Formats: sequence, C-alpha cells, structure tokens
Amino acid sequence: MIIRPANERDNDAIWAILEPVLRAGDTYTLPRDMRREDALAYWRAPAHQTFVAEDAGEIIGTYYLRANQAGPGDHVCNCGYIVSAPASGKGVARAMNAHSQDIAVASGYRAMQYNAVVSTNARAVTLWQRCGFDIIGTLPGAFLHPAQGYVDAYIMFKTLA
Repeated sequence: MIIRPANERDNDAIWAILEPVLRAGDTYTLPRDMRREDALAYWRAPAHQTFVAEDAGEIIGTYYLRANQAGPGDHVCNCGYIVSAPASGKGVARAMNAHSQDIAVASGYRAMQYNAVVSTNARAVTLWQRCGFDIIGTLPGAFLHPAQGYVDAYIMFKTLA
C-alpha cells in the first residue's frame, strides 16, 4: 500500500469511498444527501492536504489534513479519514493515521484534534485511542444518528510535538 497526495484523476475513486459513508449518515457530520460536487469540494478544499491510500492500483482509502482553526490556533490540525468498505479492518485507517501524523509534524503542526468522533463508532474511537489520542471532551447528543437518535460525539486530541 502506498499513501500519496490525491489528484484530479482520483475524484471518481474518492467519491466511490465517500458516497456510501455519507449516505449511511452514521459517522460523519456531513449531509446524507450531499451531492458529489459538494462532497469533493469539501474533501479536496484548497485549505486541505488530501491523500489517497492505494493498493495494487486501487484506491482503498482517503484522508485530508487541515488547520483546525485559524490564526493563533493554526498549530493544531484536524483530519478526516474514510476507508472503502472492502478494505475495512485491514489496517488502512491506522496506516493513514500514521501517515497524517508524519505529514502534520513535517507541516509544523504541534497537535491533532478530531472535533466530532461519533460515540457509537466504537471501531474509530478504539483505533484513535490506540493511535495515542485521548477523549478530551464529550458533546452530549451532538450527533443525530439515523438509527439511534441523538448520541454523543467526542473531541479527541493528541500532542505531536
């Protein structure tokens, strides 16, 4: 597996990974009916560094890295990660997280923060904790889960430097 910067030719593959996650509506704070153009504009925004994980010529995951805040808070970054369903559970998210931490440090970030990790997404919560992130806050009922109603979201944080 290689992780490389995304390019325009990757848009179809990125959308193929994003769309099922958006439609499910159970892990990301993005509209379930988000259009392809809007989703790609968000994921590949100019302020984002966007990457893809590729295995045997197939894109199996994608992530972005950006400053979490502007100005005096721009030393803390934020990321979003999504893995294709067939590649789930094969270490792709862990590899993208390690890659993102390396990129973040090389880009001058001192910490990484996840703003809304849905509490019912136990696999992600456990993985991020194994990657060294702490839950530093709980946002009660901050996420409207399509099956479970209002559930908590966690703020997770890791100091990098």
